[in-house]
Amino acid sequence: MINIWGRISSINVRKVVWCAQELGLDFQRTEAGGAFGVVQTPEYLALNPNALVPTLNDEGFVLWESNVIVRYLCAKHWTQQLYPERLPERFDAERWMDWQQTTLNPASGGAFRQLIRTPAAERDAGVIERSVRATEPLLALLDAHLAAHSHMVGEHFTMADIPIGCEVHRWFGLPVADYQRPAWPHLERWFASLLARPGARGVLDLALE
Repeated sequence: MINIWGRISSINVRKVVWCAQELGLDFQRTEAGGAFGVVQTPEYLALNPNALVPTLNDEGFVLWESNVIVRYLCAKHWTQQLYPERLPERFDAERWMDWQQTTLNPASGGAFRQLIRTPAAERDAGVIERSVRATEPLLALLDAHLAAHSHMVGEHFTMADIPIGCEVHRWFGLPVADYQRPAWPHLERWFASLLARPGARGVLDLALE
């Protein structure tokens, strides 16, 4: 039995849950983080000294860092589609997964934290504006990439679509007042295809919190 520690409201937990569902794995999810606490307990810190979620326990093998967990699950329960066999395609997927963490997430996080996690009276409009300005060019970059590809890596759904799909889900769900989202037709077509995947149920169809 695989155990995934973490609340489903976390973007990083959603990545891992979606991946496990895509692979058809039998897993249990234990609430942790946020209002659930747990992450500062000695038992949890023995698993993940960062006191963050998610943490994976796969029959005694413990792993943290969401994109690494996605890679691990796809490699262990190998399918050529999710975990590309050819190195050029595999490392193309790796590149986009790293880009999500190092570039897209830092840009979009400010607006998310202000609009979803911060009470309205305490929100900083400047943080939201800077986040929008930083994120829009990155989504335009994705739209241009997806104009030539049905998915992040060529024509098939791979592990790269999972973290970026979770990030786009979060951005598209933001209640940004007085904000006219640019048209990104290729990005929107791709995201609609993700929403239709059975493995994404209980992940991409959830409201932000």
